[in-house]
Amino acid sequence: MTTPNGDQENARDIADDIRTLEKMGYHQELLRRLSGFSNYAISMSIICILAGGVTSFHIGYCAIGGAAIGLGWPLVCLFSLAVALTMGQVASAFPTSGGLYHWASILGGKGWGWGTAWFNIAGLATVLAAIDVGFYQFVLGAWHLIDPENAPKPAEWIQHLTVAGIMFCQGVINHRGVRLTTRLTDFSGWWILGVALILTVSLLFSVTTWDFGRLIRFTNYSGLPVGDNPVWPASGNIPWLFFLALLLPAYTMTGFDASAHAAEETIGAARHVPQGIVRSVVVSGIFGWLMLSAVVLAMPDMDLAAAAGDTVFVSTLIATLPPWLVLILVGSIALAQFLCGLATVTASSRMLYAFARDGGLPCSHLIRRVGRHGTPGAAIFVICLSALAFTWHNETYTLITLVSALFLSISYMVPTMLGLIHYRKVTWGPWHLGIWFRPLAVFAMLASVILIILGMIPPNEEAAYLTGGFLLILAGVWHGWESKRFQGPPNIQGLRQKPASP
Repeated sequence: MTTPNGDQENARDIADDIRTLEKMGYHQELLRRLSGFSNYAISMSIICILAGGVTSFHIGYCAIGGAAIGLGWPLVCLFSLAVALTMGQVASAFPTSGGLYHWASILGGKGWGWGTAWFNIAGLATVLAAIDVGFYQFVLGAWHLIDPENAPKPAEWIQHLTVAGIMFCQGVINHRGVRLTTRLTDFSGWWILGVALILTVSLLFSVTTWDFGRLIRFTNYSGLPVGDNPVWPASGNIPWLFFLALLLPAYTMTGFDASAHAAEETIGAARHVPQGIVRSVVVSGIFGWLMLSAVVLAMPDMDLAAAAGDTVFVSTLIATLPPWLVLILVGSIALAQFLCGLATVTASSRMLYAFARDGGLPCSHLIRRVGRHGTPGAAIFVICLSALAFTWHNETYTLITLVSALFLSISYMVPTMLGLIHYRKVTWGPWHLGIWFRPLAVFAMLASVILIILGMIPPNEEAAYLTGGFLLILAGVWHGWESKRFQGPPNIQGLRQKPASP
């Protein structure tokens, strides 16, 4: 229950938030109801170690074994934390929905903002596609392992229809209002941590040999499972396989920009948005590392586990835990994955709303509308349809995860780069890093470049073609007509051309 003093403090924060938004040229249209915890929970829900960490576990483990978790996971989490810290400082200065787009526009100009917006939108749409396809495949794969005699063998069109149904449900819940969605994402934040903790403790109790060396041991599992569809093609290049394994945490530790996209619905946004961004990365990184390390330690046989391919995670649960507990954990993980997709629809629809508000999308006048439930209904269903279209184009889970990680990494890197270049021309917000911003920004950019390159070179050529083709299309559209038509956010120069805060 909120106290009178708490109500007064919230009222003051909301008044300050509205004034800040008006200085940026916008009116308060969305309902400002999110607390600091709710803002954190939405990023926590999208990162969701029970979604990416579970459904992509084979991408890391079946490359290089336990070292993918023991060494690769914390390494990439440090990269993600550097990006989150620098993103937090920019978010505190410009707390708006569609944050990355606004930041890039204010710091670098409307062209940078327009390109960042499209990469972020495409990244969020492909993340939603990856989450819901992964959700479907996780449930179906677990069913086949737990009850192979009664498990269905659906045709490909069943996957498309089921994923469409999942996205429709997530869209309807979002459309019904921010209050319901907030309650579910708040629940999701606690649910993820609770299930991860139970899973970790259960697996550790089942460990028969405490071989911590597994977590730093490099074992070449490329070419497994043997057959037509190994997780990674056979290779003798151990360093290269380790780099491929980094794609597991690189994909999982994305989505923390959701806190920025919910800025116009957050009370005390200049403080709570950066806190939500950073806290979600730290908590997800620690809990994810402990949970996945427990999976590796509990494996009865690491070689047999790798031979299971994309079912390695559930196979390990079945081999180590009682059947009733496996069923409970699988159901609990599936619920977390559905809520992860729900939060992704929330964040991505706010990005579309913010971009359409400035005329950046076709039919912007329709997409920017806020309905009677206080939500951008058209934007919600546009992002669902966009994600669904991508799953119809390509249902290969690994490719979808790669493309989403690449697009989001590019959209994260641009505002950080521009913040570094124009550091002294910006009045930073109440949450800032001081002298640490610039070295962290350089580190974050270098890490992002490395991960982007890794996601595009063999055997990931198709992701490179999609990313390069998307970039060429954007360049053609921008120079062809959008550079003359699109005006960008209001008051760009007024927000940027200021002396830096002491």
